[in-house]
Amino acid sequence: MRRRAAVASPLAAPLRGLRRLSLSSQLLLMQVNLVAGIVIVGALASYGLVSNQIDEQYKQRALTIAYAVAATPDILDAMDEPEPAKVIQPIAEAIRRSVGADFVVVANAQGIRYSHPNPARLGERVSTDPSIPLAGDVYVGVQQGTLGRSLRAKVPITKDNEVVGMVSVGFLEEQLAEKLGQALPTMTLTVLLALALGIAGSLVLARRIEAQTFGLGAREIAGLLEQRDAMLHGIREGVLAMDRDGKVALANDEARRLLSLEGQVEGRPLEDLVPNPHVREVLTRAQSASDQIMLAGERVLVANRMPVSVRGRDVGAVVTLRDRTELEGVLRELDTERGLAQALRAQAHEFSNKLHTVGGLIELGRLREAIAFIAETSLVHQELVDRVQQRIEDPALAALLLAKAALASERNVEFRLAPEARLPREIGDVRDLITVVGNLVDNAIDAVAGREKPWIEVSVHTEDAGVVVRVRDSGSGVDTALAEEIFREGFTTKAGGAHHGLGLALVRQVAQRRGGWVHVANDGGAVFTALVPGVVQEPVATTTGPAVPS
Repeated sequence: MRRRAAVASPLAAPLRGLRRLSLSSQLLLMQVNLVAGIVIVGALASYGLVSNQIDEQYKQRALTIAYAVAATPDILDAMDEPEPAKVIQPIAEAIRRSVGADFVVVANAQGIRYSHPNPARLGERVSTDPSIPLAGDVYVGVQQGTLGRSLRAKVPITKDNEVVGMVSVGFLEEQLAEKLGQALPTMTLTVLLALALGIAGSLVLARRIEAQTFGLGAREIAGLLEQRDAMLHGIREGVLAMDRDGKVALANDEARRLLSLEGQVEGRPLEDLVPNPHVREVLTRAQSASDQIMLAGERVLVANRMPVSVRGRDVGAVVTLRDRTELEGVLRELDTERGLAQALRAQAHEFSNKLHTVGGLIELGRLREAIAFIAETSLVHQELVDRVQQRIEDPALAALLLAKAALASERNVEFRLAPEARLPREIGDVRDLITVVGNLVDNAIDAVAGREKPWIEVSVHTEDAGVVVRVRDSGSGVDTALAEEIFREGFTTKAGGAHHGLGLALVRQVAQRRGGWVHVANDGGAVFTALVPGVVQEPVATTTGPAVPS
């Protein structure tokens, strides 16, 4: 184990040093090495290509000269003379000097030379195998001769369709190497220029990456990414980031859950992911928004939108989402309890005054007047309680109506139960019905409170399609131009509108979720009618009776 550590330590230190470099420095080193490798490979390939081109060029040149010599008339005529060498040698040497060849050798059918750069070699047999050209074929290649290793071409000399000799034209390898050496400066300059351009481009790219990564290393960037993912997916608030074009750039797990986003969302427009127009408006509005309440499905969300700019340029926005569904329910229950407490205090105060009146009548000996006053005082309230118990047999809904009647009384609003109001006990799930009735009654009380002789009338009865809820008030009605707008989430005419505008939106959502509807009309005042299917087990025939004031 110690020996292995000792061997590995010389390599570990440079690797650690390399990891400590910034990402741009690491990329610069890699690019310089890559460019150098590519340039070297390209230089070797270019050298081989130029060398092959020179070889091919000289092969074609030697072959062309050999064909020209073999077809020369003076050489053909001299082949039949008693001493051909005296005629052929001067001609061959003149051709050799004019074309720059190293040798032009003419030989007879037995391979005996008639020409050679060295006159002493005349009359000798050629040093290489002449069988191929003497057989009528052409040979081009590299062979070792009397002058050295050379690239040569051999062609037959034919006369009257008969091979009478051969011509061999060649260039020594020293001449080819000299020709290749003449191309080396240009090749070297090209290689150095390519290397310089590659290194310069690598430096420019490294500086750009240095500016974009703020000088961080690869491990630091990976660590920041891991920390960002851990933070985004670990917090309980939804985080949604969008670019300038309204496309989703990032959505953490909580944002996906709150907005019911599924599948791949990054890079997709918000219109394709969020069908609710009010939610889209809050998420995409240009200016910043704080604590905007919106209804996303069955959830009540609080959204905060903050535009984001990088180096003075707008790049998008970040929206944080908080689930306020349970809190909103608790607040509504708290409002209901507060209203009941206020109603009880008002009733206690009223009963205290009436009790003092009764006590005064008794002290005055007016017993009959005291009894009549007690009977008249309790008659109206008891009659409303009895009527609600008789017609609204569901205890939860009956309790809600009595609580709303007390709230209306405390705000000096007359509460009436409509003649057709009747509901059986067989309620499947009364929670949706309570949501509809409670919000419509609260909306009606707010609309008429403070007016002269205000009243509201509530009807809850069954039909074949479901339960119909109708709430009428004595207010000024609803502008026909706003008949649909008032059901939009966030719309309100109350002061402090940023925290209102959910009641009627919840009513519509509950009704539509069950396949029903809700609409508003004007008949003296506003008349809200909602159909809530599927909450009664069996339809019951409606009955009518006189409206009972509170």
